[in-house]
Amino acid sequence: MAEPVVVGQDVWKVYGAGDTSVAALRGINIEVLRGEILAVMGPSGSGKTTFLNCFSGLDDISRGTVTLEGTNIHTMPDAKKSEYRARRTGFVFQSYNLLPILTAEENVEMPLLIAGRGAKEAREEARAILTQMGLGERLTHRPAELSGGQQQRVSLARALVAHPAIVWADEPTGNLDAEGAREVITLLRELNRRYEQTMVVVTHDADVAAGCDRTMRMRDGQFLS
Repeated sequence: MAEPVVVGQDVWKVYGAGDTSVAALRGINIEVLRGEILAVMGPSGSGKTTFLNCFSGLDDISRGTVTLEGTNIHTMPDAKKSEYRARRTGFVFQSYNLLPILTAEENVEMPLLIAGRGAKEAREEARAILTQMGLGERLTHRPAELSGGQQQRVSLARALVAHPAIVWADEPTGNLDAEGAREVITLLRELNRRYEQTMVVVTHDADVAAGCDRTMRMRDGQFLS
């Protein structure tokens, strides 16, 4: 049996206080196993992005515990939490979040440089993973010179280049046309198989969810049974 990489126990996220408080997460319990791709679906306002932010350590929780690889991330000091995210997690966003003044290879090597890898090694690894993703002829292109699908592949390469324990993807096909979305779905599965990569994919797209190992649905800050 694969071990759980992500474990949440009675996780709450409450905004505000008193009569004006709003519970965005309501007692979440979940395990994500190593090497699985989990799709999280639900209508707008159901808590999907709050779930991703809280479980990845981008946002604090109100109560409960979230452990990544057995470590409770919400008991870490902020500096240590940031270091852990840089070393052991990767992020893919709907808007790509690539730096426009950097080339594809420069965007991808950035997480390695932040983690303390040498410049030569970082450049070689960035080039290798971009080439694996079919972007070997686009290494020196800037984001504005790439299609949406190509930009999302660069984003995926950046998320995976340091071989993190888990990749968090928030609507990774939301800005893509049908062909680009299919391309990214196929690539997610290929990367999962190649690297045994654990992924949590927040999506509203049933085709994306169909390409994942398991789908959990949210409503009103809770997972439906």
